[in-house]
Amino acid sequence: MAYISQEQKAQIVAKAKPILKKYGIKASFSVGNSSTLYLNISQGEIDFIGNYNENPKNYRQFNFDPASKNLTVSRFQWNESYTGMALAFMEEIWPVLMEGNWDKSDSMSDYFDIGWYCYINIGKWNKPYICTSQMAQAA
Repeated sequence: MAYISQEQKAQIVAKAKPILKKYGIKASFSVGNSSTLYLNISQGEIDFIGNYNENPKNYRQFNFDPASKNLTVSRFQWNESYTGMALAFMEEIWPVLMEGNWDKSDSMSDYFDIGWYCYINIGKWNKPYICTSQMAQAA
């Protein structure tokens, strides 16, 4: 059964803070139902939404609305969904978020054994992501 404690979250946060600072990202961490770790990105210098929308592989993926100002990223889609600085950030942050986690699941036999679930929320449904990059705002 998936489980992540507040102590585990605190260890992950301590390792993630330098990465967030390096990329100019403001974010918070939360644990949902003691089974899911969330990295909630509220603003930053990387245009995650624009980068996601520019990638032709993401067209109609998960019924994403390109006009939306938020996006949820799972550990299964980040490596093909982003390019450039957004991909560089994801390549650094995901190993930190998943450190100590495991996945021995077998969906074919309906057996799920995972340390914890993990998602990155870029903005929220009621509070859009704010891109602070001057280049992204000029475009």
